[in-house]
Amino acid sequence: MTVLTVPMAEATPAGTTRRARVLRRLRRNPLAVVSFVVLALVAVVAVLSPWIAPYAVEQTDFAHTFAPPGTPGHVLGTDDLGRDVLSRIMLGARASLQVALLAVATSLVVGVPLGLAAGYFRAWDAVISRLTDLLLAFPFLIMAVGLAAIRGASLTNAAVAIGIAQIPGVIRVVRSDTLRLKSLDFVAAAVVDGASDLWVLARHVLPNATSVILVQATVAVPAAILGEAVLSFLGLGIQPPAPSLGTMLATAQQFAARAPWAAVLPGVVIMGLALAFNVFGDALRDALDPKGDR
Repeated sequence: MTVLTVPMAEATPAGTTRRARVLRRLRRNPLAVVSFVVLALVAVVAVLSPWIAPYAVEQTDFAHTFAPPGTPGHVLGTDDLGRDVLSRIMLGARASLQVALLAVATSLVVGVPLGLAAGYFRAWDAVISRLTDLLLAFPFLIMAVGLAAIRGASLTNAAVAIGIAQIPGVIRVVRSDTLRLKSLDFVAAAVVDGASDLWVLARHVLPNATSVILVQATVAVPAAILGEAVLSFLGLGIQPPAPSLGTMLATAQQFAARAPWAAVLPGVVIMGLALAFNVFGDALRDALDPKGDR
């Protein structure tokens, strides 16, 4: 008599299975793949820009001012001082990403704990929510401009101003998800077992809110990039001669009729970065949705 034996499947951690499912969904989304490739290329160029830029950002060539794109030695042309537009865009994208990442990190470091506290502790909710509503009464850019004007013009101050302006949105999103998670059975079971509030927040609520926080971060990055461009355009961000996409737009506006490429190209880069982050954020949200197709 032959005995059939069925091999037992190896146990796979739930986190690994979920991560594999998310990656599979992202790979099946063409827009997600394209946006990720664009962001990866921009990130690599931004990191390596001090070494791979064709020219130094301050290097001038008064014999070739307003050179159009395609000029030998200047692929994207030059500006009013003969500075290479490609080199300045590469370094400007680096500065924009630095400000955006620092701003988003600031908003998450402050906003996530406050959102968790507001959603979990009823006594804290009234105070934190009222302060959040007060800050949300001010438009994002208006608040960022005001804070940057108070702190002074610099890369760090611009990042901090944008980060502070984004905190209310982070608090609102995290608070909403914490209220949802708080009502689920596994949180109630942990409380019944005698777990402390901090333990429940750290081991049960925060890990399950990570998906929402990641999506919020991908949405906040393009807003921070646009905020940096606006602040630099107004003279409240990165200061010349350091390159910035916003300062390039501000400088080129007075020469728009003579050298439109000096203004159009930085604007295209800003638009492309914001669009790529938004598209990837939407794809990531759909991939992290547990109700999606598997």
